[in-house]
Amino acid sequence: MNCLRLIALSLSLLLVGLVGPIQAQLQMNFYANTCPNAEKIVQDFVSNHVSNAPSLAAALLRMHFHDCFVRGCDGSVLINSTSGNAERDSTPNLTVRGFAFIDAIKTVLEAQCPGIVSCADIIALSSRDAVVFTGGPNWSVPTGRRDGRISNAAEALANIPPPTSNISNLQTLFANQGLDLKDLVLLSGAHTIGVSHCSSFTNRLYNFTGRGGQDPALDSAYAANLKSRKCPSLNDNTTIVEMDPGSRKTFDLSYYQLVLKRRGLFQSDSALTTNPTTLSNINQILKGSVESFFSEFAKSMEKMGRINVKTGSAGVVRRQCAVANS
Repeated sequence: MNCLRLIALSLSLLLVGLVGPIQAQLQMNFYANTCPNAEKIVQDFVSNHVSNAPSLAAALLRMHFHDCFVRGCDGSVLINSTSGNAERDSTPNLTVRGFAFIDAIKTVLEAQCPGIVSCADIIALSSRDAVVFTGGPNWSVPTGRRDGRISNAAEALANIPPPTSNISNLQTLFANQGLDLKDLVLLSGAHTIGVSHCSSFTNRLYNFTGRGGQDPALDSAYAANLKSRKCPSLNDNTTIVEMDPGSRKTFDLSYYQLVLKRRGLFQSDSALTTNPTTLSNINQILKGSVESFFSEFAKSMEKMGRINVKTGSAGVVRRQCAVANS
């Protein structure tokens, strides 16, 4: 019996040794000893550029979201594919911007600390910093993410919520990532900044039923304005439209006000009013202060930033963010 116990103990210790590094946790100031200035380098780079390109905040935030929803927050959205089959080649990512910006930050970090700071952490840090520098909420970004080497277009299409989603699809795709309906409402609040291409919502204007027609859930006056001034045809793939008209550069509550007025740009925005829980969450946000929204948004961002992260001996640190085996 003692021998059996010793064998069992030895096996359990062996297993701990095997899985321990893989289950290592993210932590604040992860690079304090290996690259002490890493977070300041990212922050300074963002600060020096975002004033000239404030739209970067929305672009980087979207990139972070799209990265985390496919294989976790592992920087796989950045990978280029010679066969055109990487995440960035998938329909949801064709309008994602900021790849060159992340590459530029990576170049600076590689010069200071070669092979230390992951591309996944650069996305997480820079998206937070860009939002803060444009007057938006701040949130904690623990670091230590490792990069993935697999990037698949089909997985991006299957996991990133499309703008045509109904509430059932949204709930399922968020739940798959460990996020609940409150997180859905709060993270949708990021639509308070940035723009969209007409192609993401023109079906609501011209072909909602598949046989023509307009989405009845969209305010008719707003729809008429979009048709006459923004997206004159179903096939417009180039024109961009503010997601939060008149307030797209300000991180505030106006997005939620527009959603209740049936003026959310996407079907996925409108869908938030079709579920009693999400509708209640919107009303609660609007009853509170902007500061309260910032605080709750921060919690959901921190939660999202931990989705299926690779740490310890899992994953790698890619020397070039666009190259899988670098």
